[in-house]
Parts: sequence; C-alpha cells; structure tokens
Amino acid sequence: MAASKTDNTPASAANLDRLAGQIERITYSDDESGFTIAQVKVFNRPGLVTVVGNLMAPTPGEVLKMQGVWTQHPRFGEQFKVVHCRTQVPATVNGIKKYLGSGMIRGLGPKIAERIVDHFGKETLDVIDTDARRLVEVEGIGKKRVAMIRTAWAEQKEIRNVMLFLQSHGVGTAYAIKIFKRYGDRSIAMVRENPYRLATDIFGIGFVTADRIAEKLGIAKDAPVRIEAGILYVLHQLTNDGHVYYPDTMLMEKAAEILQTEFGMLAGVLGTLCKREQIVMENLSDGGRAVYLAKFYLCETRIAQRLRTLIETPRQVALMGVADELAWVQNHLSIRLADRQVEAVKSALESKVMVITGGPGTGKTTIINAILKIFSRRDTSVLLAAPTGRAAKRMSEATGHEAKTIHRLLAFSMAHGGFQKKEDNPLSCELLIIDEASMIDTLLMHHLLKAVPPSATLILVGDVNQLPSVGPGSVLKDILASQAVVTVRLNEIFRQAKQSRIIVNAHRINSGKMPVAGNERDSDFFFIQREAPENALSTIITIVDERLPKLGYDPVNDIQVITPMHRGLLGTGNLNRQLQEALNPGEDRITRGDRRFRMNDKVMQIRNNYDKEVFNGDIGRITAIADDLQQLIVDFDGRAVAYEFSDLDEIVLAYAVSVHKAQGSEYPAVVMPVMTQHYVLLQRNLIYTAVTRGRRMVVLVGTRRALAIGVNTNKTEKRFTRLDERLREGNHSTIHSLRKI
Repeated sequence: MAASKTDNTPASAANLDRLAGQIERITYSDDESGFTIAQVKVFNRPGLVTVVGNLMAPTPGEVLKMQGVWTQHPRFGEQFKVVHCRTQVPATVNGIKKYLGSGMIRGLGPKIAERIVDHFGKETLDVIDTDARRLVEVEGIGKKRVAMIRTAWAEQKEIRNVMLFLQSHGVGTAYAIKIFKRYGDRSIAMVRENPYRLATDIFGIGFVTADRIAEKLGIAKDAPVRIEAGILYVLHQLTNDGHVYYPDTMLMEKAAEILQTEFGMLAGVLGTLCKREQIVMENLSDGGRAVYLAKFYLCETRIAQRLRTLIETPRQVALMGVADELAWVQNHLSIRLADRQVEAVKSALESKVMVITGGPGTGKTTIINAILKIFSRRDTSVLLAAPTGRAAKRMSEATGHEAKTIHRLLAFSMAHGGFQKKEDNPLSCELLIIDEASMIDTLLMHHLLKAVPPSATLILVGDVNQLPSVGPGSVLKDILASQAVVTVRLNEIFRQAKQSRIIVNAHRINSGKMPVAGNERDSDFFFIQREAPENALSTIITIVDERLPKLGYDPVNDIQVITPMHRGLLGTGNLNRQLQEALNPGEDRITRGDRRFRMNDKVMQIRNNYDKEVFNGDIGRITAIADDLQQLIVDFDGRAVAYEFSDLDEIVLAYAVSVHKAQGSEYPAVVMPVMTQHYVLLQRNLIYTAVTRGRRMVVLVGTRRALAIGVNTNKTEKRFTRLDERLREGNHSTIHSLRKI
C-alpha cells in the first residue's frame, strides 16, 4: 500500500535484502513520525524478526513486504532496518483474527474478532468489505454493532488513502487521522488546494510541516499564498505568546525569518490581508502600526465598548442606604469588616462595574459573602463563575452559592454554534461575580461581556500579581491600568491568615523579599536545599511518595508537583515519567511518542475542547481503556469523558504540571523544584503563583540562589494590547463589517 524510507541514506533496490512476513506484535510505535519496532513472523524462517523503521499505521496481523538492511544493535541484537515497505491485509485465518482484534476497527475486540473469523474463515475481510450485513449471523453481534463496524471499516480505508498521500509528503499517521477527521473524504483535495490551512486548522501541525507539503506540491517560495499563510501563522503564534496585536515592523521581521524571503515582499501582502478583513491595522503613537488578527481586534474593541455601556447603564436593583446595608450585613454575619473591606462592599453597592484585587489572606471571600448577602436580601438574581472547574468548585464551597465555569455559564454548545448566551439571549442576572479574573483572556472576556445584561452589576475578583492568562491579553491588568473601573486593592493580611507561612511568604515574595522557611514539625512551608538536579529529583519523588503521605496526604489526589519548565531533568516531561513509575507502576497500555498511559493515571487536558466540554488545565483520572472501541475514558470530577486514541495528544500526564497550567487551581500540598537551570523562567510572579496554589503545605526543593533570582526578577514580558488605552479614551470604534465572533 505504501512506500516509505526510514532515513536519508540513498539505497539502490538492487543492494537491499527482501523480507516478507506477518506482524505478530508492535513493541513501539510513534504515530507522529511513524517510527516502529515490530516483531514479525517471517515466512520460511524460524522465530521472530525484530523490524525497525517508518511503517504506516502498523497493525498486528498485517503482512509486510519489505526491503532493507540487516543491522546488529549493541543491546538488542539482530534487526532488519526497513527502507521500503508495502503492507497487505492477511490471508490466513490466524492472521485475520490478529488483524481484526488489534483494535484498528472500532467495535471489534479480540473475542468478537475471533467469533467472526471462526464463522466466515478466510472470507471474513471480503464479507466486511462488501456485505457487512451478514455479520449478524455471528452470535452476539446486532445491527448497532454492525453499523459501527461498517463505518469504522470505511473510515479506515479512506484514512489509509490519506495516509498514503500524506506519508509521501513527510506527514505522520497521527496527523493523517486528524486531517481526515477535519476534512473527511475531501482531505486530499483540501490539502492539495491549500496545504497551509493545516497550520491553523489542525492542532499540532505547524507552518514548517505545511510548508514542506506545499513545496512537494510545487508551490513556489515567493507564491502569495505562501507569504500570506506565513504572516497569518506568525500572528497566530504571537497570540499563543499572549499578544493581542504585534507592531508591523517586528511582525515582518519574524515573518521574513520564517519565510526566508525579502522583507520588502511582505508589506503588500499585509495590505491584501487587510482588504480581505483577515487582519486589521491601526496607527500607533510611535508612528508604527498595530497588526491584529481580525477577531482579536473585534474582541478588544468590543470589550472596551461593553464595559463602558455597563458602567453608564443604571442598575435596576433598589438597595437601602449604603450605611444601613453595611450595618445589617456585619450584624447578620457576626463580623466586623476592615476599612478596605468596607470600601469594597460600599463600592459594590454604588458602582456598576468594579474590581477587587488582592493576594491570599486579604479577605476577598469575606467581601464576596457580604456582597452576596446584601444583594440576596433584595431577591436579586445572582450568578457566580470562574474560568476553571476547580476555581468554580472552590468558589461554591466558600460562598455556599452555585458557581459555574464561564464556558458552562455561557452555555457553550458546539452542535449549536458556540456560546448560546449573548446579546440576544443574555444571562438572567442582576449581579455577576467572576473569581480568578486574572486568568480571563481577551476572547473569553469578549464572549462573557456579550452575555451580561447592561443593567447588571459586574464584579471581577482576582489577584493581578499572578501570572497573566494563558490565552492572549492582560485583561485584568489592563482594566486596572486604565483607571476606568472602580478598583479596591486589598493588601492587609488578616490575623488568622498570618498564622499561615504560605500566605505570609506569598506576600513577602510579592514584595521582593525572600520567604522564611519553617523547620518545626507543624509548619506549612519548607525549603529543602539541593544543589544537584539529580538530588533534587530524587528528593521530590521521596517527598511525594513517602514523606507527605505519612502526614496524611494522598500522593495523587492531594499533592501536586509544579515546575517552571517542560524540558530537562526537572521539567514536566521527566518528572511525570518518574512520578508515574513511583505512584502508578504497571503495564503501559497506550504509547504516544514518549507519553505512556496506564489505568488510573492522573492526566490533564492541554487545550480547550468544546465538544467534550473539557478545557485547558482540567485534571482527571484514567478509569477505562477500551481497545475494541479505541477509546480511553477520563473521569473529570465525576464526569466521564471519552477520548479516541487519535485524540490522545490533547492529554498529558499530570503528576507534575507547569505553573501556568496550575493557575486557578488550589491543592492541599504543592511541591516545586527551584533550580538555576530554570533561570530563563524564574520570575517573581511565577514563584508567587506557584506558592499560592498550596492550601495546607508548600515544599520548595532547590537552591537559595535560584529562589533569590526568581524573587528579585520582576520584569514580566510585555504583552502587546491596547485595551487599557481604549478604556481610558472611551474608544467605541470597531469595524462593523467584520463577521461576528
């Protein structure tokens, strides 16, 4: 079916050995590259042969006709290194059983495959291909399963065709499946028409891969479609870095570098993209121009518009005098509010839009509860929300009111075209309180404000000193900088909170002071000095697997390792592998590249998936792996979510997570490496954010020098946004012809 080369070494077919046999089992296979290690039963040869090379979606039972060279591996012995390979469906009864029972066809596991082959024998594959209705002749197979098998078989055939085409252009099998899911039977036509669409349409495929396909399809380096795609790709990448716009000169420099083309060719293309309304350009005060992807321009300008409208529209809730309300709520809750808390509650009663910002232990929850009591006293309709499921759950527990994620609040539905709550179907509320507002990016804030009734009161609660949102923008920071919205900043740590070293040290870090670690048994903040990364790694494993569990912490559910980096000995990749081995030893059930999943593994979603209603940063546990359905089931806080094997690049192990991914969540115990090898990422807001994720215990492992670097480095990377300017200027402008977002 397919021919592939395993390396760039030229080889004459005349000089290659030939081998034919049936795949018995797959030892290792990387879907992205196609690299495979397989055990093959070679015809007329005793035993099994180890075959290595780039194979297209290898399946046990398939027959391989190979050309290659024999090699001697120093550890694993004799291997056949494939240079060219073609696959055929098996012809023997045993081969067909193995082939169908491998999990390649959804709905067919080993037991059902065996029953089918026992019934139809060597005709099995022909029956499935031409007259699948006959499968009901087999005991235990009904019409529903027959329909599933027919659909999966047809998809497999079409996917194989797509694989053949894409593999010849250097694209791995995993991406072929994604492309087929996105474009269906038009996959090859779509890729031929404009391969650059892959860079923005398919998760995981970048411009370089799309450009390689385009080159093989004969698209010239100076073709306008290539230059346009390159500029749009760079803009998309910059939004991933947090920018809402980018200065035109800097943008063209980056695009010219990626495209390896002359700088002067790009200016005209910018004009073309602008005419097509794919981008928007605005003049900047320094004489340059801001270049936006159209949807982010629309989002930013509409955020400013809607905040102004909210501020200027009178509320409908009739409240008593502010002094009377304050006296009533303090008496009702049996508390005495501090001066800043009084100011915050007072502002909530007098303002339509306000921000409450402050670190841990400064009384934000007390203020929210007081505001809720006052508004609820008047039978006001109140809604609470937060960006993540964990933050929403924590908000519910702290207030006694239901809180939802923002996505669920806005009733997102892929089937019905996105967020259902918007201008023509607004939220039914007179008060909306949003917690963890520092996590809200430009796109989500745009959708949120579309759904807020103009007469409602909006209160944003968050800690502006944490890391900014993962998505583009610095919404909370920009709102505060604009001074267009009433803001109360809380900086007093209350007496009870002062008993927590976690809270005290978080504020010390935020003010540029080194934290004070405990050495007594009942402390909640520890620093363990380790100079060598290897020693730090073994110490972290021991803390998670042995020391904290002795204090009553569950090593998987209660303890979260948080790290600044993804790579290296103390990055998320290696920490997850080591922690998986320590906390969940056993058989690897599914392998995807260097990721190995097992039953009961702790995993995290790494991108928003609106179909599944799981979002970037959600953490769950693997509860089932169904080989016959090619599905893996993850439990997210009591909700089972199914992943097809081809979608597993959306989840990663979560025994260790990055600081960005931990934002918005709290854990009973946090363990974090702080080493000089993390130098590039050591920032005050990163250390502060990590420390404030721990509720009852924080343990830092590393060097005091690295910790000092982080605490003393307060130069956060600039994000290009203009929301603060628009709010200051009362800017209501937008391009009304742009499609609705």
